[in-house]
Amino acid sequence: MTNLVEFPGLGLELTINRVAFTIGDMPIYWYGVIIAAGLLLAVAFGMHYAPDFGIDKDRFMDVILIGGVLAIVCARAYYVIFAPFKYESLWDMINLRDGGLAIYGAVIGAAVFGGLACRWRRLPLLRVFDLVGMGFLIGQGMGRWGNFFNQEAFGTNTTLPWGMYSAATQSYLERTQAELAAQGVMVDPTLPVHPTFLYESIWCFVGLALLWRHMKKRRFDGELALWYAAWYGAGRFWIEGLRTDSLMTPFFGLRVSQVVALVSVVVSLILLVVLRRRFAGREYRIPLAVDLTKQAAWARAWKAHTGEEWVPAEADSLPASASHAEFVAATKQMNDRFNLSRIEAAVKEWQAAQTPAEAPASEEPEGEQNDGGTDH
Repeated sequence: MTNLVEFPGLGLELTINRVAFTIGDMPIYWYGVIIAAGLLLAVAFGMHYAPDFGIDKDRFMDVILIGGVLAIVCARAYYVIFAPFKYESLWDMINLRDGGLAIYGAVIGAAVFGGLACRWRRLPLLRVFDLVGMGFLIGQGMGRWGNFFNQEAFGTNTTLPWGMYSAATQSYLERTQAELAAQGVMVDPTLPVHPTFLYESIWCFVGLALLWRHMKKRRFDGELALWYAAWYGAGRFWIEGLRTDSLMTPFFGLRVSQVVALVSVVVSLILLVVLRRRFAGREYRIPLAVDLTKQAAWARAWKAHTGEEWVPAEADSLPASASHAEFVAATKQMNDRFNLSRIEAAVKEWQAAQTPAEAPASEEPEGEQNDGGTDH
């Protein structure tokens, strides 16, 4: 469970234990702890910025729970499908404690099942994808450090100062020499290797900073999601080429993640060019998030008082460039209209508007009064 990890070029040695703590006789691994921490940080980020995307927080949490759980299921299924070995039992297939989550599987699962949950909870699909894309970069950037504690997701030999070596990397490379040679990868198990988990972690956090800076400059729904796909795909394409534990397609010896990454980059860039031209010069406004629970209660109370169906007005909106504080304040102000303590005043105002104003009594102009005389 303990590994001595060396960075010879830096003169650095670290002793790491895969076990973070134990519950009874069950060890809890750092891999799981770090994955969970990354997920929680991504959720916190999404909930904080939900108003800036016109997303109701309560309904968004439902989407997160559904999409998050099924994203993990799909990440494992994706890994198992393309794993370079056969699992001996169903338990081995579902056991996550030793690692084995494919990020692209998680992205696909989150997009499919999270998208269905958005439809169910009546959330703006593309704007949810925009926000979730940044959350993915947080989760992925942190989650890669779980690979460090497992001493996995590393690359081929390198002479760079940050090259990494441990008994675990040597053992793995010695076991897989034949498979790597078949892929045209020659590696010396006794020499330092690329810490590709570190490369991907840095790439994700740089991407997060860039998307966060661009967040207020976006022009259309789905733009940040496309930038996420292009940025992550570009990084994953070159980083995957360095790795020694890639999942492989059954065709032509291609790496699965490189194929998916390349397609993601090409498609995303084409759509970005086309859509940014289409929406150039237009002000991009975000409808404020409506609290549907409050709105529904207001509609019921309105019908009880007036006997008529309440028809909601079009939601207020702000330009995407508005500050986070402006979105929070405007969203609160809009939803405060649905405070039930105000229903009676609103009904009286509505009733007054329904009653036509009485016309003033007519008066005869001076000089035209009838004096009682007889016309001749």
